[in-house]
Amino acid sequence: MIPYGRQWIDDDDIKAVVDVLRSNFITQGPKIDEFERVLAESCGAKYAVAVNSGTSALHIACLAAGTGKGDDVITSPITFIASANCAAYCGSRPVFADINTRTYNISVSKIEKKITDRTKIIIPVDFAGQSADMEPVYILAKEKGKEFNKKIFVIEDSSQAQGSYYKGKAVGSCAFSDMTVMSFHPVKHITTGEGGAVLTNDEELYWKLRKFRNHGITNIPGDFVNREEAFQHVEGELSEALNPWYYEQIDLGYNYRITDIQCALGISQMKKLNRFIKRRREIVSMYNEFFGRIENIQTPYESPDCDSNFHLYILLVEWARFGTTRAKFMAGLKKKGVHTQVHYIPVHTQPFYRKNFGTGWGDCPNAEEYYRKCLSIPIYPAMTDDDIKNVAEAIRGTLNAG
Repeated sequence: MIPYGRQWIDDDDIKAVVDVLRSNFITQGPKIDEFERVLAESCGAKYAVAVNSGTSALHIACLAAGTGKGDDVITSPITFIASANCAAYCGSRPVFADINTRTYNISVSKIEKKITDRTKIIIPVDFAGQSADMEPVYILAKEKGKEFNKKIFVIEDSSQAQGSYYKGKAVGSCAFSDMTVMSFHPVKHITTGEGGAVLTNDEELYWKLRKFRNHGITNIPGDFVNREEAFQHVEGELSEALNPWYYEQIDLGYNYRITDIQCALGISQMKKLNRFIKRRREIVSMYNEFFGRIENIQTPYESPDCDSNFHLYILLVEWARFGTTRAKFMAGLKKKGVHTQVHYIPVHTQPFYRKNFGTGWGDCPNAEEYYRKCLSIPIYPAMTDDDIKNVAEAIRGTLNAG
């Protein structure tokens, strides 16, 4: 059985986790800070805040940006639902801008048509590992912010793009965003089991992110409201000495904390990230050779501005030209031990969004046309050359069978 994606765990990873299990801290300990430092350094960002999932990371990023009722959040329809749900969690209205037909990433021109004075956040998604065209998005957000006399935040959803580059800069550097979100689910480039993070270069956002991760609680003296309770009294006078037990909840936050166990795995995985990406790109080269000359199949396009980690390898197939349907084709491959997937059903067509936000089929024609043709085939570092050939031969044989 060849799945469309899976993790790679080796003895070093297992040892790292066991070492933490034998230590004094399995949560809220030193491995979390270490993982955040390693992650920030690898991306070239100043700060990283690790949480228990990429979805949690998106949520606290929206909270830190201050979005709420009456605000719009623009994102892509071709993404996992979390990219839009994070806006709905905050009471904001998700707005979908159609995709670029070559990269399948959100279209800058379509974003521009959707921006209004209600827009609070733009969430471009680095789909399948290729960075969205972030520089013009960031410039557009600044220009429109000036026009509307407000701050429009850019939160880059890089849940699929760790280790990728855009215009020579590492994804996650926040060179063209206020915050960048990553995910460490097992099918991603490195895994912590479940987990995610927000990166930023803004110190104020950093402290907000930490607060929203942990119930809205702060133990920073400068944030305290009840100073009479927070600080010790010496000879009847309020001193600068903090009561050692003291903390305050100053916002409604969440328990989105990650554990030392997960972060130990993440630190170990980070050492292999470049090797994982190198192998993925080797697989892509082999697939391109297999599929690049077959009529009615489109292989992935990589922008010259990008260096993709190829989280996914997606074919666009003219199913009718092969006398088959996608469902029949996927079932045929599964019988041969090859598991495939569809990424994604356009979010604006989901019943929740149709019911609550009035979206529907026809809103994003490019995304809908992409969806009708797309198929994600297996790609992960543990694949052998024989696996790759078997997948390619199974696809060719099933297509020819019609």
